[in-house]
Amino acid sequence: MDQTYLNFINGEWIAGGADQWDDNRNPARPSEIIGRSTRSSAIDIDKAIIAAQRAQHEWARKPRPARGAIIDAAAKILRGKVDAVAEALTREEGKNLNEARGEVLKAVNVLEFTASEGRRPTGDVIPSEMPNTFIYTTRAPLGVVGIITPWNFPVCIPAWKIGPALLEGNTIVFKPASLTPATAALLVKCFEEAGLPKGVLNLVYGSGSTIGNLIVGDARIKAISFTGSNEVGMDLNAKAAKRLARTQLEMGGKNPVIVLADADLDQAVEATVMGAFGSTGQRCTATSRVIIERPLHKAFVEKLVVRARAIKVGDGLKDTSVMGPVVDEKQFNSVLAGIETAKKEGAKLLCGGERVGAPGPDAGYFIAPTVFDDVKPAMRIAREEVFGPVLAIVPVDGFEEAFKVANDVEYGLSSSVYTKDIQRIMQYAERIETGMLHVNSPTVGGEAQAPFGGVKATGLGGREMGSTGPEFFCEIKTVYIDYNSTVRKGNLY
Repeated sequence: MDQTYLNFINGEWIAGGADQWDDNRNPARPSEIIGRSTRSSAIDIDKAIIAAQRAQHEWARKPRPARGAIIDAAAKILRGKVDAVAEALTREEGKNLNEARGEVLKAVNVLEFTASEGRRPTGDVIPSEMPNTFIYTTRAPLGVVGIITPWNFPVCIPAWKIGPALLEGNTIVFKPASLTPATAALLVKCFEEAGLPKGVLNLVYGSGSTIGNLIVGDARIKAISFTGSNEVGMDLNAKAAKRLARTQLEMGGKNPVIVLADADLDQAVEATVMGAFGSTGQRCTATSRVIIERPLHKAFVEKLVVRARAIKVGDGLKDTSVMGPVVDEKQFNSVLAGIETAKKEGAKLLCGGERVGAPGPDAGYFIAPTVFDDVKPAMRIAREEVFGPVLAIVPVDGFEEAFKVANDVEYGLSSSVYTKDIQRIMQYAERIETGMLHVNSPTVGGEAQAPFGGVKATGLGGREMGSTGPEFFCEIKTVYIDYNSTVRKGNLY
């Protein structure tokens, strides 16, 4: 153990009031304790909110380009620490070092783009039907906002929430996932070094059931941006709604790749492997289902299984080409339980489905890349998010059945189609029920300047990232200015 992770409240790194600590373990070697994170109390949350309230007025008064400049400075500092942050990410979350570096660089891109938004126009000039009247819109901050983030992208997701919230003049109480405290601290330190005023960004550690609920239930928190499970997100939304707090939710996915009979076979296989097993399948945009027309089914499966079996599994710090472990024992057991359910329901296991490595105190949470074939749309493996390296293949008879199966789930985050037919491509774009669509490219990925988010049970409260990202964190004000020198008479409506 070599690290202690403290709360950051009103510009000071301090221990939580609960007088308890949580071990931060390496999922590749669970006996290795990387460090300990403090556990917060209700008093700590109160202090963080008070600090944020006190800092908010002055932060909002700072010109928008000046707020953007601090965000840009944080981006530059993070870019200078890419290797250190990536190593910490791999040690505590498990994805290999190349993937970790990619995530950190994506966070840099997000902050750079958000900073650039500080100089863009943010309102409209609207023509009035009345003479001598000027109408325009402007933005106002919400106040203190809560940001609650998951463990699977512990640098990038906080960055794409914190940046826009700051840009709009809000102050923040930030609760990261308990499993990834190191990366949260490193990200906050970038903002501290960038000159962010005290109290503007406050970091508190602790469990979601305790600390998260305190944030959600406090009337001084005007909005909550959350990424995580549907179960937690729906409960959060119900609690926040009782006090009319604004909520933004990004939750589950069951993302399909639709492979039509005219698809480029090799391209579709490679994209599926990347989408299903990159980051150990622990992405909300991971490819979870392949919906494939029968003429291409056999050839696709043969090539896919060869590629899946060739994937090496191991410690991502030692070998940057491997697929790393799932994040902890709870997630490990959850993925294995999903695999067993698929077997019982009659899905055909083609490869994987078991732990990699001998059990023991130093055994990592490694699961072999797993592929099921002949999956029926009603099976749980075709409908429920597993959040691990598990792929379900659903053969279908034709284009119409492919769309019916693709849309017949509660989620709607990401999808892709593989075909050379432009008519089918345009029909896909019109009919697929996902927030992000890919044509002849994997379901994973996204760019800093493009909106990110889903529909149906996946998302609520607007898109993140891109120019739309800051919109959640502000109110729109409509301003009417009568510049006539005399008092207008008659009806005003």
